[in-house]
Amino acid sequence: MNKKLVFATGNEGKMKEVRSILKDCGYDILSMKEAGIDIDIEENGTTFEENALIKARAVFEHCKDVDVVLADDSGLEVDYLDKAPGVYSARFMGEDTPYSVKNNEIIKRLEGVEEEKRTARFVCVIAGVFADGTTCTTRGTIEGIIGYEERGENGFGYDPIFFLPEKGRSTAELDEEEKNAISHRGKALREMANKLR
Repeated sequence: MNKKLVFATGNEGKMKEVRSILKDCGYDILSMKEAGIDIDIEENGTTFEENALIKARAVFEHCKDVDVVLADDSGLEVDYLDKAPGVYSARFMGEDTPYSVKNNEIIKRLEGVEEEKRTARFVCVIAGVFADGTTCTTRGTIEGIIGYEERGENGFGYDPIFFLPEKGRSTAELDEEEKNAISHRGKALREMANKLR
C-alpha cells in the first residue's frame, strides 16, 4: 500500500515534473485538485522558504489521511536589480500581467548593462509537512544571465529570457528532459526525493 502525498499546485506542467522525479519514492502523488482541495493561500513570506512552508501547511490542514504535503515556491533573482523580482516573481507588475510584458520590462531595465553584470538565477524551494508535524525544506538553483530578447517556445514564465551561456540557449529552448536534468525545481525535487526515501 503506497503512502499518500499531495503536491500543492494546480499546474499540470509542474505535476508532470513532480511525478517523474518522485515516482520511485513509494507514494501516490496527487495534485490539490485531485485531493479535492480548493483554497486561496496568501503567500506573505519574505523568503522562498517561508512561502513554501505557508503553502504546505495551509494545504496540510485541509488533508485527510495524507502522509506528506509538499509545496514549492520559486522565482527569478536578477543580481543587477537587487535580486528582484525574487519572491514576487509571480506578482511582478501584477499577477494577471502576461509574462511577455514582464520579460520585456526586465530586458528594458537591463538596457545597456554588459553581459557580466546580467547574472541571474532561478531559485526553487520545496517544503514538506509530514503527518507527525515535522517539516523540512530543500533548495535548488540554476545560474544564468538575462538575455537581450525572448527566445524559445518551451517552458513558461521567465524561461524565454533566462539564458544559459554554457548551452548557448535560453531555458525555453531546451527540451523537457534537458530542462528537468538541470532545472532549479528538478534539483530541489531530487533532494526532497532523497529525504522521502
